This record gives sequence, structure tokens and C-alpha cells, in this order.
Amino acid sequence: MLSEALGIKLVTLDEAMKTLERNSEIIYMGWLFASSVKGYKRASKKFRVNTVVATGLCPTGELLTEVRKTSSVPKSTALFTVQGGMDREKLRGVDKFMINALIKFLEKNKTPSEKDLAMLSLIKNGGDFVSFKNLDAVIKRFKEN
Repeated sequence: MLSEALGIKLVTLDEAMKTLERNSEIIYMGWLFASSVKGYKRASKKFRVNTVVATGLCPTGELLTEVRKTSSVPKSTALFTVQGGMDREKLRGVDKFMINALIKFLEKNKTPSEKDLAMLSLIKNGGDFVSFKNLDAVIKRFKEN
């Protein structure tokens, strides 16, 4: 959706590592796991990442401070979090283990907040919040720069 909206080419990180030149300027989009953007560190070692778009379970625009710190995204790099979706069936290994541990943790909470309950429902039942609206701030920044 983002590449369509911006009129730019979309490539996977593996494809980019093989085809793009070192220090190419990119927008990196990856999924969030424990406030860390999967694949970002690998991408940042080879490319000039001017924008990071992190998709996750949190509502769009939240956890920016935590994600920037956990993923070591420099303050000079634009960072956006956008709510995406969840399909536990696609998780494997440590990722699956960690999500199951999070479910147990959230279920044990005797006084869960509305956010906790929404997160638990999303993780357990799946969900898809992918939308162009969630990308509005990213699209606006790109068009202004």
C-alpha cells in the first residue's frame, strides 16, 4: 500500500540486500516485536534508512519512544508506527513462544486496561487493521520532502 501511494518500488529486505547498492537511500518497513523493528538493524548496516515504518499491534502513532530506543533508530531518522494485523498461525520458533508468553501474561492480569483487553483479543483472535489511513503521516512526510 505504501509503495503504491508513494509511487516507489517495493522490495523485500532479502531482495534489497542482493540488488541495491550499499548506501542506497531507503524507506524501511518492518514488523514490530517487543518494540523492536524486525530486520531494521540488518538494513541499517548496508543502506541509508531515511524513514522507518514499523507495523505492529499497537495503535498507529504509539510506542515511538520505545521503538526508537529498542531498535536504535537515530533521532535524525523519521519513525512511524502503524497498526497492522496479527496471524499467529504464521509465527514460528521464538516468535511463537514469545507471543504465547505474552498471552499468558495478559491473561493473568487481574485488572487489565481496555488496551490490554484489546491487545489480548487481537493476539488470540487475529485481526487486520491495515489501511491507507494508518499511512497518512508517512505519505504526508514523503510528499513534503
